[in-house]
Amino acid sequence: MTISKLFPILTWGRDYSRQTLENDLLAAVIVTIMLIPQSLAYALLAGLPAQVGLYASIAPLVIYALFGTSRALAVGPVAVTSLMTAAAVGELAAQGTPEYLGAAIALAFLSGLMLLAMGALRLGFLANFLSHPVISGFVTASGLIIAASQLRHILGVPGGGHNLVELAGSIWANIGAINLPTVVIGVFATAFLFWSRKALKPLLVARGARPRLADLLTKAAPVALVAATTLATWALGLAGAGVAIVGEIPSGLPRPTLPPLDLALWMQIATPALLISIVGYVETISVAQTLAAKRRQRIDPDQELIALGAANIGAAASGGFPVTGGFSRSVVNFEAGAQTPAAGAFTAVGIAAAAVFLTPLLHYLPKATLAATIIVAVLSLVDLGALARSFRYSRGDFAAMLATILVTLGTGVESGILAGVGLSIFLHLYRSSRPHFAVVGQVPGTEHFRNVNRHEVVVSPTIYSIRFDESLFFANARFIEDRINAAVAANPAIRHVVLVCPAVNFIDLSALESLEAVNARLKEAGIKLHLSEVKGPVMDRLQRSHFLQELGGQVFLTQYDAICALDEGCARRAFAARRGGV
Repeated sequence: MTISKLFPILTWGRDYSRQTLENDLLAAVIVTIMLIPQSLAYALLAGLPAQVGLYASIAPLVIYALFGTSRALAVGPVAVTSLMTAAAVGELAAQGTPEYLGAAIALAFLSGLMLLAMGALRLGFLANFLSHPVISGFVTASGLIIAASQLRHILGVPGGGHNLVELAGSIWANIGAINLPTVVIGVFATAFLFWSRKALKPLLVARGARPRLADLLTKAAPVALVAATTLATWALGLAGAGVAIVGEIPSGLPRPTLPPLDLALWMQIATPALLISIVGYVETISVAQTLAAKRRQRIDPDQELIALGAANIGAAASGGFPVTGGFSRSVVNFEAGAQTPAAGAFTAVGIAAAAVFLTPLLHYLPKATLAATIIVAVLSLVDLGALARSFRYSRGDFAAMLATILVTLGTGVESGILAGVGLSIFLHLYRSSRPHFAVVGQVPGTEHFRNVNRHEVVVSPTIYSIRFDESLFFANARFIEDRINAAVAANPAIRHVVLVCPAVNFIDLSALESLEAVNARLKEAGIKLHLSEVKGPVMDRLQRSHFLQELGGQVFLTQYDAICALDEGCARRAFAARRGGV
């Protein structure tokens, strides 16, 4: 790995211009305005002090600017990883205690180490074990759990839980303790945020504002809400009326922090750290690739592992919790015109300024306002319509998505993602073990061969041509063997079996042994096994074995060559086609 590959800043930094600087600064201003209330809210969701959300939004952004390959990705706390942090750490310590914060810091540090190791070993492909239906189901269920977990702050009642059942039971048990001023603030804040997202920009444009200014004011709406509700709570003395507030937030920059060096703690959080790493990486790479494609740029998935790992270690070293690439803020960063990862570094400067100068002003910030911010943000992730789409397209993917949603809602995020991974692997193995195959025949007058069940084709009663649309390996070796044996047993007229191999990219040892067994059985029955359209790399491997020497038949370059050599009627059909001008 070269220095410029490890530090992409050395590549894009050489061409950094004044115009690029202006674009990055403008994007940083917009993202900073958006990120301040989000950072506070996601710290609340993770069960941590509000300032920890700001800390987790400073160092990671700077570090990603050094190591990241995406020009528009914005790294920081996100809803799903915040919920996973709360679920993991909540089982080890009580919220508000130093042990709770220490465990969250250790979780970020261990997650960072895992991501760095995966990047060094180029293990980005492991994220492929989380299929899109599983990720979609997990994100949808997590969004519902997150929204439900914030209802207690909207209603002003105590409670908690790690899944939808526990949360619903907790809220129902405390329904008599609803605080009316808190409900008013929470409902107003939620309604205002939904309205500002949908209607504020069109309204401003209709009143004569320029689209760019209208967009900036729309992004600033959550900050205006924070200021308004904080001022109202202070002026009306609502804290004395039972409205829960953030309270004192220490001002200043984060101090260098070491995670607790407790081996027992690290063992307890190892599995959650791995799950957070994988889920965070999948979200990061999905967002980064989507945005890069829009500008015809490219990212390096393995380098993104290193960048994300370093960002999490930076979060831990500055007293933060696990971070990843956020979808909403990355899209805002992209649409605001960010040209390089330097926009993230400038955003970090803005967050640092907020941590120094603004935190004393947030003492009376109602928790209901932050809860509304979270609810509005996560409900955009909920996509129940994906269930109907997956049901129409693939029953297997529908089952995986539905199971992930139900397990996550019923038992919690960790069980849900583990169930999703297990289902993804199971479905992959099931489909691989039963590959699509087709008995093929010749399209009259051509050299093409197609599925006998889909096309009008010509077949010879003495030749059985079968095409497997999958590489041959241990998972499907027995299936292939059984199909050939069953076909031969059902048709005594067969004298030749041709295995058509255009889709076979490799044959492992288990499949080779199955082919050897098939070849031996066919020989005993007076039937020859042939191969056609074998790819070069596959043939290279076969030539290193004894299979070709023991093969009862031949290896043909094309299926047409095989049929013409084995079926006398093929030549007559070709002659007739030429006479007919076909």
